[in-house]
Amino acid sequence: MGIRSEFVTLHIGLDTFQPVREEHIEAHRMHTERCSLQPDVARRVNQTKLEGHRVVAVGTTAVRVLETAAIRATQGDDCPASCPWQTVAPFEGETDLFIYPGYRVRAVDALVTNFHLPRSTLLMLVAAFAGKELIDRAYAEAIAHRYRFYSFGDAMLIL
Repeated sequence: MGIRSEFVTLHIGLDTFQPVREEHIEAHRMHTERCSLQPDVARRVNQTKLEGHRVVAVGTTAVRVLETAAIRATQGDDCPASCPWQTVAPFEGETDLFIYPGYRVRAVDALVTNFHLPRSTLLMLVAAFAGKELIDRAYAEAIAHRYRFYSFGDAMLIL
């Protein structure tokens, strides 16, 4: 079917599952996690985007890696401004990227993810990706039909 799969790495920490306790989410400080996007994978992601195909992230951790790589693509020496041919840049290092509503997604076009805990950074990332109203409706549907939540529960595809 022409679908390619690639792997990215994010060493998830326990803080990922901690609720956001700040009244204003902008005040929340995201913990740092080590991650990497290998050069060959970055090249294939960029080629996929250039060909007009979708990048589908499986999991919020993959989103954080790809979006960190997209931000870094606009900050590199080879391409100090946004390059239409380079959506992501390869890297290995740490990220503290906190994605919440208002964030502009750069690299990811679709997402497969679980149903996450209230007040979690993961739920905020999903709301940033799909919009809070759509996620509220999806969660209401999931509750009504007794879907399983959390890391080993049911999943959804957000296009």
